[in-house]
Amino acid sequence: MPFLPLNQAEMRERGWDEADIVLVTADAYVDHPSFGAAIISRVLEDAGFRVCILSQPQTDEDYCTFGRPRLAFYISGGNIDSMVAHYSVAKHRRAKDYYTAGGVMGKRPDRPTIVYSQAIRRVYGDIPVCIGGLEASLRRFAHYDYWDNRVRPSILADSGADLLIFGMGERSSVEIARRLDAGEPVSFLTDIRGTCYAVREQDYLYQPCEECPSFEEVSANTPEGKCAYAVSCRIQQDESDAFRGKTVIQRHGKKIVVQNPPAMPLSQEELDHVYDLPYMRNYHPSYEAAGGVPAIEEVKFSITHTRGCFGACNFCSIAYHQGRHITCRSEESVLREAKLLTTLPDFKGYIHDVGGPTANFRRPSCNGQEKRGMCKGKKCLAPTPCKNLVVDQSEYLHLLRRLREIKGVKKVFIRSGIRFDYLLLDENEEFFKDLVRYHVSGQLKGAPEHCSAGVLSAMGKPDISVYKKFQKRFYELTKSMNKKQYLVPYLMSSHPGSTMKDAITLAQFLKEEGIHPEQVQDFYPTPGTVSTCMFYTGLDPYTLKPVYVPRTPKEKEEQRALLQYFRPENRQLILRALRDAGRTDLIGYDEHCLVRPEKPQAAQTGQKQSKTAERKPDGKTAEKKAATGAAKPNGKGKKKRQTFPAHRPTGWAKPKQTKPGKKK
Repeated sequence: MPFLPLNQAEMRERGWDEADIVLVTADAYVDHPSFGAAIISRVLEDAGFRVCILSQPQTDEDYCTFGRPRLAFYISGGNIDSMVAHYSVAKHRRAKDYYTAGGVMGKRPDRPTIVYSQAIRRVYGDIPVCIGGLEASLRRFAHYDYWDNRVRPSILADSGADLLIFGMGERSSVEIARRLDAGEPVSFLTDIRGTCYAVREQDYLYQPCEECPSFEEVSANTPEGKCAYAVSCRIQQDESDAFRGKTVIQRHGKKIVVQNPPAMPLSQEELDHVYDLPYMRNYHPSYEAAGGVPAIEEVKFSITHTRGCFGACNFCSIAYHQGRHITCRSEESVLREAKLLTTLPDFKGYIHDVGGPTANFRRPSCNGQEKRGMCKGKKCLAPTPCKNLVVDQSEYLHLLRRLREIKGVKKVFIRSGIRFDYLLLDENEEFFKDLVRYHVSGQLKGAPEHCSAGVLSAMGKPDISVYKKFQKRFYELTKSMNKKQYLVPYLMSSHPGSTMKDAITLAQFLKEEGIHPEQVQDFYPTPGTVSTCMFYTGLDPYTLKPVYVPRTPKEKEEQRALLQYFRPENRQLILRALRDAGRTDLIGYDEHCLVRPEKPQAAQTGQKQSKTAERKPDGKTAEKKAATGAAKPNGKGKKKRQTFPAHRPTGWAKPKQTKPGKKK
């Protein structure tokens, strides 16, 4: 099956005079099941509709590429949030767009869902417009916008679209298309699960629902407004469960934004069918001259086996978008995809990932969720595991073992996040042992995120002792198998709840554990998360108690630098942070110190500073240390800091260094 039409010539090649649906996407066209636009377009095609892809339109003329579609325009802002794609957390413009051919920046506008929808209205007038994808889904109600630093209304109000599809939109997208095809006006499509719509207050037919504080209330930059925003956030999070979620409304002036209950998750058979559709598994050939689309490289030989995440970390939007209920593909479906990968011309024998939002979740967190839904206001794993949690990784283990047996597969890696706290609860260590023996590509990523109890509580993460237990056992197993593999921890600075004291505590923890993280992430406030609500309001939406928020660029810069205290370029920031915090005890030469003090300034007479170094607590001078070779290994100047592995377990010997030209 060829790519879906990307231009009019390809549409004519199929013998079509018009499209039923034109799917507008802010990404380059990549027909791979890791891309939301590819899934929705193939699902609609499978349902019998003629779908054309309009990728990254720039002018009004571009919207006329296929003419007026018979049924509707569907719009996606892309695989990731456009504002995150464009801007760093410091709001600096990024240099590369990985979802555009050649990585070129500027092919998509900021907030493309709004721009595209307004352009279609301008060109075509009254035609059904449905918006969906991550960007629309996370902005379905009034939301704090970090880039504007204000509360914006529902994206329905800004875009002028008729319907908003939130969550995983296969069911909703097909039902909309079928009912439009049957002749129903789009204004009648107000009862479809997994969709939102806006209606005039006098036309709203009241139904049992949860009502959020209005846009006018939550957008007020006052203590009362921020409290209302926190209440609104809690309602939205609590009602995002497909099995018990109610209709939610929010007034926007004289209109009401209505969110119908979430769409029910696909059954295993339905999910299998979605992933069995005839994807081309590559970018459209028209992008070849530009060098292709960089984003495909990371996922081309990866397999998604599960959806949903009951981990529900506060800084993550997956639970709000995909839901907390776990849906997984059958083993046979995953094996079919793996065998298909082995037939691709550039497959080298390595499956890069078999995962999802959380790789080792393949069953509901407890029994009976299909009847009662997920618990409201509670987490399954944090701060401690729920007593009803059922831990079972046997099915995932069996799947991985079958994948390893496929002819042509050399290695099967797991690069999605592993919930180490869930893994440790499994009394059977078979999965842990197989993970270490077969599925780590040198480094295994884990996400402790922080070590301070208060910050971890604000994040919705378990206590750091759980990660340390996992870390200890990982290295025990690694050593017993005579392997050299390392844990690479995900760490986050400046999350709500993180004081400077907490940041210093984290730096001390990293030093004690011998962890030198090469990459760290500042907290990025994006729509749809509990943490973003905390950032904007300074309140925990579930308790309405105050939460400390690091806001100033100075403090955020210092907190980030503390995570990489060992870098020379961070030295002045660390010195300043420690002095301001009254922690000068961490400035010095002892093992517990984070940074050395500044060198004495040269005398103002212009004479050279004395070569006599400061005496250190052990009585040695820098000159004596240099003379022994400790400061100048191989006789080549300053000692080079080891940056890999990210974490070297205590007691492991460093590789022996040899002099240039000397044989081992």
